[in-house]
Amino acid sequence: MSMATTFPTPEWVDALAAKLNSDERYAQVAKNWEGDMIVEIEDDTVDHPASPPSRIYLDLWHGRCRQARILSEDEKPPEAAFILHASLSNILKIFQGELDPMQAMLTRRLRVEGNLAYMLRNVPTVLEFVRCCREIPLSQSGIL
Repeated sequence: MSMATTFPTPEWVDALAAKLNSDERYAQVAKNWEGDMIVEIEDDTVDHPASPPSRIYLDLWHGRCRQARILSEDEKPPEAAFILHASLSNILKIFQGELDPMQAMLTRRLRVEGNLAYMLRNVPTVLEFVRCCREIPLSQSGIL
């Protein structure tokens, strides 16, 4: 995949879903993962954010991404197993390899709601997910 996409946009989310569903290593490592998530991204690149956080919904199940989409501002989010909260700058640091995702969780630069023990028992799956995110080329990033 050579075309860079802006994060977070529907194109980036579609590219992530395609990557997760075509990546054999992710499929193998995540074969026992059961849990959807919402990633809530606060834009910290402007002095006074005018818009609410962007929210990405990912339905991850046994090494597949069954659904991936950006939730609209007025949409009631689904009951997800996990909700991740982070600033845009920290998410980009994770996706660009400048911030380790586990370190981000431990230092609360990435906050997790949900069964943290389950997530910690599945660190290889988390790291494979992040690897897939990192393999999607990013262009100048902005927020919806």
